[in-house]
Amino acid sequence: MFNALSQFGRSVLGFALVLAIALTHAPAPVSAVEPDEILADPKLERRARDISLELRCLVCQNQSIDDSDAPLARDLRLMVRERLKKGDSNSQVIDAVVSRYGEFVLLKPPFGWHTLLLWLTPILVLGGGIWLARSVLRTSQGTGATAELSGAQAAPLSAEEEGRLKQILERDQKA
Repeated sequence: MFNALSQFGRSVLGFALVLAIALTHAPAPVSAVEPDEILADPKLERRARDISLELRCLVCQNQSIDDSDAPLARDLRLMVRERLKKGDSNSQVIDAVVSRYGEFVLLKPPFGWHTLLLWLTPILVLGGGIWLARSVLRTSQGTGATAELSGAQAAPLSAEEEGRLKQILERDQKA
């Protein structure tokens, strides 16, 4: 018993060691921000990074402008930093970008009537999956498939059914 526990403990320890090595060597998130874009003021740069994480690269579409190497993303990063240097608030900078490029530039669009389908799609898909799973389960229960899987005995054949089965088997043997 002690050997089994120690072997289990060694397996868990080995797994933990491999996991720790993998996590320490995992690639860090890459930022496409170039050194010439970085603002001298660390507070303004932090604000620029926070704003950039909310804005979508219009070329890559599923990356923030901070993560994208596209020239348009660079232009947007520079625009954000210029507006911050002029003294705009975070919301003013975002509003300026949205007014120029539309709400699509936002990685998290606001909840509204025009984005209702976008926000409700995951719920509709989940509900549809649950409905489909329930209907498949009900259908399989109705056909007796679960009874066969559980090893339940089928009802015995009637005399008429046995006679018909014999005819089919004899016909198949002759063929």
